[in-house]
Amino acid sequence: MENNIAVNALAALAQENRLAVFRLLVRNAPEGLTPGVIGEQLELPAPTLSFHLKTLAQAGLVTAIQEGRFVRYRAEIGGINALIDFLTEDCCGGHPQLCIPKGKQA
Repeated sequence: MENNIAVNALAALAQENRLAVFRLLVRNAPEGLTPGVIGEQLELPAPTLSFHLKTLAQAGLVTAIQEGRFVRYRAEIGGINALIDFLTEDCCGGHPQLCIPKGKQA
């Protein structure tokens, strides 16, 4: 992943409503949700939600799938995993096993 792609993804998530939308879609992965359901659950008006979904899509964090008359948005799990990998690729001097928080170790 290139720096500019990581910066765009992080910038997209650095806003409270967009972060809430993304987290809601992650909780509902892999099926995703329609904008109506997202807006209802997060109490966001349609124009505001549309703006946030567009920003998340441009950052590669969500995808839109046309289903007949409806559009379903899904979290792009591959995109967020690539971002996490990018952020942690040099973790603990190349020894990522040392970076696992206590309590999360197998």
